[in-house]
Amino acid sequence: MSSETNQFGVDRQALQIYASGFNDSELLTMFGMKIEFPQLDVVQAVVDEARPGHMGGMGKKQAINGGVLAALYDLVVGCSAALVDPARRSATVQLSMNFERPVIGDYVCASARVDRAGKSLVFSSAEIVDREGRVCSHGQGVVRLSRHPWRGDSPGQ
Repeated sequence: MSSETNQFGVDRQALQIYASGFNDSELLTMFGMKIEFPQLDVVQAVVDEARPGHMGGMGKKQAINGGVLAALYDLVVGCSAALVDPARRSATVQLSMNFERPVIGDYVCASARVDRAGKSLVFSSAEIVDREGRVCSHGQGVVRLSRHPWRGDSPGQ
């Protein structure tokens, strides 16, 4: 196993354990979402096959609803705290989004990066892209890191 870590000292194995805990959760299964860490400084949430309940943005059956996009932002911004410390609980305390174009089709990917982090707050930027990689939306948020660790080996426990 490589000893490569990100700027906060977090390695790939810790991020994979974190992602597994979320991906096995009832909530992400219900929404059809998966998180992953394609790089040590990026968290992504992907919906590979949008469900009928995901659709309806702009009153169109082929556009993903803004509520689903907001949920993706909350997920990736909230999980960006894992890039700083995957062993601590966290919660999104502020979230803002700018929707610039509709996400058409059955695929959407949100990604987030940490802009800066203190002892208890993480400031992150995010974006949403469609299947063709076109940026459809930008977001940012603040996440509070808890003093409390996860109860088990994964965040879903």
